[in-house]
Amino acid sequence: MTANLRHPEDLATVRASYDAVADNYARMVVTDGMGDIRRQPWLRAAVDVFADAVGDVGPVLDVGCGPGTVTAYLAERGADVSGVDLSPQMIANARRLHPECRFEVGSWTELELPPASYGGILAWWSLFNLPRALVPQVLAHCARALRPGGQFILATHMGDEDVRRTQAYGDVPVSWTTHRWQPEPLVAMLCAAGLRPTAQLRLGPQDGAGRAVVLAAQRDE
Repeated sequence: MTANLRHPEDLATVRASYDAVADNYARMVVTDGMGDIRRQPWLRAAVDVFADAVGDVGPVLDVGCGPGTVTAYLAERGADVSGVDLSPQMIANARRLHPECRFEVGSWTELELPPASYGGILAWWSLFNLPRALVPQVLAHCARALRPGGQFILATHMGDEDVRRTQAYGDVPVSWTTHRWQPEPLVAMLCAAGLRPTAQLRLGPQDGAGRAVVLAAQRDE
């Protein structure tokens, strides 16, 4: 059963924008290590905590996986993980760079997540393009999809304002809005969805904005 969410009106525009930057983004990952958590100890530590907590609870889904960097890292950690991304070109790069992993095209508003089917779900810098009104519904859908003891982790740009992007990753023309979040409303929404927040990480500015990571767990039944 799908999430039964109304799609953002500009979903096709956002997909086209990420398709346009996907090859540049993948090159930056390979050449500069952009997005490689192995080079970012605090973020790597957060993902390691998530991976340890997932253990053998069940499969893991990386939503908004981009070129598959974090998906591949979790696979190295022994997780049964697959990746999903809105952009077909991002998925093409993920499959090329990490042929050992499973990747599919899909968006937050199109995911079929059967109840109690996953041990872990990642939203690693992938919720910020969603309109704010959709986020509580997405989080509730993810919570229902987690097994008892399942884990959820999100990372986001921190702030209060929305930023309209017209260029990205090599000055490629794009059209998307980055919705920055403070951790407190995200924690409140996770609680309302039935999850138990377990940890927060706040990091200093990068590209003009702070960064936040929030971990939560499905309550044991």
